Amino acid sequence: MQASNFDLPSYFRRIDYTGNAASDTTTLRALMRHQLFSVPFENLDVQAAKIVSLEPEHIADKLLRRGRGGYCYEVNGLFAMALEALGIRYQFVAARPMFYAARRPRTHMALVAEVDGRRWLCDLGFGSYGIRAPIDLDALDTDIVQDADIFRLTRDARGEYLLQAKVEGAWTNQYGFDLSPQEWIDFVPANYLNSTHPDAIFVQKLVVVLHRPDGRLILVGDTLKTVTQGCVEKRQLAEHEVAQVLAECFGLTAVAL
Repeated sequence: MQASNFDLPSYFRRIDYTGNAASDTTTLRALMRHQLFSVPFENLDVQAAKIVSLEPEHIADKLLRRGRGGYCYEVNGLFAMALEALGIRYQFVAARPMFYAARRPRTHMALVAEVDGRRWLCDLGFGSYGIRAPIDLDALDTDIVQDADIFRLTRDARGEYLLQAKVEGAWTNQYGFDLSPQEWIDFVPANYLNSTHPDAIFVQKLVVVLHRPDGRLILVGDTLKTVTQGCVEKRQLAEHEVAQVLAECFGLTAVAL
């Protein structure tokens, strides 16, 4: 994943990262967390009736130069550009969201990176219960504590990987995936569906998520949810408050609603 207008110094400034730039697990973990804490997951373009562009240069311009965020293809695409620049091997994986009532197609995209002889699930674009650090694919059926969240990676009856999150004391399926090779262009149909289909949550509702060291901020429609050390506070916003919250809480100041 490369873009002519991407460079590591600009990326590091965008995510406020001043550490080493090495091809190792420590850097992989640090970059993922810094990006999660700096670049919001958001679907404002879809809400403006725009089809999200998957052109790498458009993604780099939007997220690096214009201070925007994006949904899974964009934020994970940006992360892939950084991995490419660092010489870290990775592959895209197509994932099937599992939290819907009916079975859904594989419309989510994540990454598997290879460093220090291990394969790591990396995902910066799954919203409310997204992982907060890379997960070792060999760490199966083990509670993985990430700040105040607990995740688990297991295998289903078909042998596919299944990511679960502990929600209110119970394991909840988030998405399933396998390691079949995916090219960037393979996600164009899923992106079009997520940008345009009336059943897609991104078409139906405004969704913005920003991770923080102590939790995350989640805006869905006009409801702002603040998660701090596992404790949740909700506030319904008046129409005129939405733009203010986008600017003050998520750093999205240049977006016309």
